[in-house]
Amino acid sequence: MSATSPPSSAGSRPASLPAGASAVRNPPPLRAMGPALWPFLRPYRGRIAAAMVFLMLAAAATLIFPIALRQLIDQGLVSTDPGERLMALREHFFWLFATGAALGVFSALRFYAVTWLGERVSADLRTAVYSHVLRQSPEFFETTQTGEVISRITTDTTVIQSIVGSSLSMGLRNLILGLGAVALLIATNPWVMTQVMGILVLVVAPALFFGRRVRRLSRASQDRVADTSAIAAEMLNAIHVVQSHAQESREAARFDVASEAAFDTARKRTRVRSFLVAFIITATFGALLWGLYQGTQAVMAGRISAGHLGQTVVYVVLLVSSVAVLAEVWGDLLRAAGATERLMELLAAQSPVADPAAPLALPVSTGPARVSFQQVRFHYPSRPDRAALDDFSLDLQPGETVALVGPSGAGKSTVLQLLQRFYDAQGGAILVDGAPVDRLRLADLRGRMALVPQQSVIFSASALDNIRYGRPDASRDEVLAAARAAHADEFIRQLPDGYDSFLGERGVRLSGGQRQRIAIARAMLQDAPLLLLDEATSALDAESERLVQQALDEAMRDRTTLVIAHRLATVQRADRIVVMDHGRIVEQGRHAELVARGGLYARLAALQFSA
Repeated sequence: MSATSPPSSAGSRPASLPAGASAVRNPPPLRAMGPALWPFLRPYRGRIAAAMVFLMLAAAATLIFPIALRQLIDQGLVSTDPGERLMALREHFFWLFATGAALGVFSALRFYAVTWLGERVSADLRTAVYSHVLRQSPEFFETTQTGEVISRITTDTTVIQSIVGSSLSMGLRNLILGLGAVALLIATNPWVMTQVMGILVLVVAPALFFGRRVRRLSRASQDRVADTSAIAAEMLNAIHVVQSHAQESREAARFDVASEAAFDTARKRTRVRSFLVAFIITATFGALLWGLYQGTQAVMAGRISAGHLGQTVVYVVLLVSSVAVLAEVWGDLLRAAGATERLMELLAAQSPVADPAAPLALPVSTGPARVSFQQVRFHYPSRPDRAALDDFSLDLQPGETVALVGPSGAGKSTVLQLLQRFYDAQGGAILVDGAPVDRLRLADLRGRMALVPQQSVIFSASALDNIRYGRPDASRDEVLAAARAAHADEFIRQLPDGYDSFLGERGVRLSGGQRQRIAIARAMLQDAPLLLLDEATSALDAESERLVQQALDEAMRDRTTLVIAHRLATVQRADRIVVMDHGRIVEQGRHAELVARGGLYARLAALQFSA
C-alpha cells in the first residue's frame, strides 16, 4: 500500500498512513518512540511550539516563586518602622500573588494545548491504523484476530493519548523544574549540591535496569489484554452458537482465565514499577535531606540568611516532587513504548495485494465483462502444501452465465477470491476485459463487479443505506427499484420506519432470507458488468427463491455472471456448468449433457434430486 505524508498545516488532519510509519520494521525501543510518533505530531508543530512556550513560562513562574519568598523574608521583615514594614510586605505579597497568577494562567494554557494535542494525535493514529488494516488482504486476517486489532486501535491509542496529552507534558515540566532547582541550588550552595548530585548519579543505573523490565512487562500486559478482547469479539459475534450449545459457562471460564492472565502480568508490572518509584524517590529524598542538613548548618554558622534557607527548602521540595513525578512519567513512557511497538507493527504490515506502481486504465464499460483464467495455480498462505487451484483455465464470454459446481473444497470460492484479487495467484494469469488483474487499481477492478456472498452482510444502518452501500450516491428511487427487483420491497415497507428502519447489528432484525434479498438488491443497484453470485439463494425458502431467481435471471441478461451453487436446481438454466474437483475442471457443459455423461456432476445430481 502506498503511503501518503500527513499535511503540514497545523489545523489539518492526516488522511491516511503517515509517511515513515509504514517503514518501521522492528519494534522500536523507548528511544525510537518519538520518531515513530513524529509523523503524527508533525502536522501540529505550531501547537507543540505553543505548548512548549506555555510550559516554559509556567516552569519559570514556579522557579521565581522561591526567590520572591526569599525577598519577603530577608527584606520585607527587616524594617523596624511598622509602616515601612507593612508597605514592604504588601509589595512583596503583591509580587508573590502576581507570580502565582502567572503560574495559573500559563498552566491552564499548557493544559489545554497538550490535552488537545493528545486527543488529536490519538484520533489521527486510531484512524491511520484502522484505514491501514482495512486495506490488508485476507491473508493478514488468517493470522491476526480482529479482537487483537480492536485492542490495539482502542487500548493502545488511549495509552499514547495519555502520554502525549498529559504525562509527557508533566514530565517535561518537572524535568525543567528539577533542572532549574538543581541549577539554582548549585549556584547558592555549590559544594553541598555537588555532593548531592554525586549521590543522585548512583540512582540512575538501577533505575535504568528496572525500567527495561517495566517496559517488557508493559508490552506483555497489553498483549494479555488483547487476548481477552479477541476472545470477547469472537464469542459475541457467535453468541447464538454459544447459547444454542449451552456453552455460556465454559466461555465465561475461558474469558476468566485470560483475564486472570492479564491481571497477573499487570500485577507484576505494577510491582516492579512501584519498586522503581519507591527506590527513586527514597534515594533522591535521602540525598536532598543531606543537602538540607548542610544548609541548616550554614544558617547556624551565619554563612547564609534565613531567607536563603527558605529559598533552599522550597527548591528542595520542588526537586523532590519533580523526581517523584518523573519516576511516574518514566513508567508511563515505558508502557507507552509497548503500545507504540504494537501499533507500529500494524502500520508496518504490508499487504501482498496492492495497487501496482503503474496501473493500467480500464476502458469505460460499454457492456458485459470478459473474464479469462489462464493456467492459474494457487495455494493459500496458511496451506502452502495444498493447491486450491491447479492449472485452472476458464473463459467467460460477455453476457455468458457460468455456474461453478462441485464438492466442498473443490476451489469454487477460491475462483471468486482470485477474480476479486483478494489474493494473487502463484502461477498463470487472470484477465478482466483483456487486462491482467494485478495490473489494475483495486478500486477499478472491483468496481467492475457486484457480489452477492453466501453469508449476506448487513451493516448497522438503515435498509436504504444498506442497499446503496456499493453506490452511496444512488437516489432513493433507484434504491426502491432495486429492492422491488430483488423482491425486498414488500417486507422493507412493513418495517417500523420502512426504508429508514435501522436493521440492527448484522441485521439481527431480519430473517436469513430477508438479509439475502437485501444483499441481492445491493448488487443489482451497483449495476456492474460482472455479477458474482456465491450461493446467492441459499438462505431463501422455495417461494422467495423462485421470485428472486426470476429477478436474477432478468439481471443476468445484461451482464456476465459467475455463479457458485451447491444446489444444482439453481444452475440448470446456466449457459455453461463447470464442474470442479480438487482445484481442477473435470467437466463442462449444460445440465442435460453432464447428466448424460454419468460423471461427477451426474452423481451429485442423482444425490440431490433423488433426495
